[in-house]
Amino acid sequence: MQVPFKINLENKVAVVTGGGGILCAVFAKALAACGAKVAVLDLKKEAADAVADEINKSGGRALGVQANVLDINSLKEAKKTVNEKMGKCDILINGAGGNHPKGNTSKEYFEDGDLDKEDIMTFFDLDPEGIKFVFDLNFIGTLLTTQVFAKDMTGNKESSIINVSSMNAFTPLTKIPAYSGAKAAISNFTQWLAVHFSKSGIRVNAMAPGFFETNQNKALLRNTDGSYSERAEKIISQTPMGRFGEPEELTGTLLWLIEPKASGFVTGVIIPIDGGFLAYSGV
Repeated sequence: MQVPFKINLENKVAVVTGGGGILCAVFAKALAACGAKVAVLDLKKEAADAVADEINKSGGRALGVQANVLDINSLKEAKKTVNEKMGKCDILINGAGGNHPKGNTSKEYFEDGDLDKEDIMTFFDLDPEGIKFVFDLNFIGTLLTTQVFAKDMTGNKESSIINVSSMNAFTPLTKIPAYSGAKAAISNFTQWLAVHFSKSGIRVNAMAPGFFETNQNKALLRNTDGSYSERAEKIISQTPMGRFGEPEELTGTLLWLIEPKASGFVTGVIIPIDGGFLAYSGV
């Protein structure tokens, strides 16, 4: 793939969780284009293999690895595979995450009478298990993966961890309290971890994407005929650049944060990449 600029990642090993998804697949391909050996981790082995195969066919070096970010033993097995076939991890991209319908409300605002309507999911109806799933997948998955792979990085002054937060970690979006809270936890954890690892040479930062179309949010952003949904139209109206982001537009920030010559004094930051959404007050 084309990258906005190249950094030298020869002999570096990068691990990308959630690598079978649209955004993280782009991350994996960008790292490979810069010379890294990339371990594509995903819960679905076939999804990881598909991305790894594409990288390998284009001349890069990649390996698809099945891993459950909520299972410490699965992560340890994945690390063993990566170490044996590629070497120690230098770069970790914690991209695995997502939302769950049971952590969402049906409406933006609670109104009198909503409790009497069976077809409306109110705040009072939120499923604790659905909320727990979202928090676990985003926060616990990032924490466990970092526990396992960051052991390879200690003492490596050029190592880097990139977490994936979200624009709604700054300003929570309506309807998705669990996901907004979970991503806020990722931002906070990024700062905590940056301080904790600051003496060991590991830099920790996060990207906070705004709205990008993915397999997970396609049903929310598109009608069955392919046109924008009402929510998508509202999002775009609040985005000064007037459009959704393209996955490739995340790679410049990713590469800048990884390259120590460019961002060697940068740690503990969360970078919004959102077309101006966060900056816009609505008036």
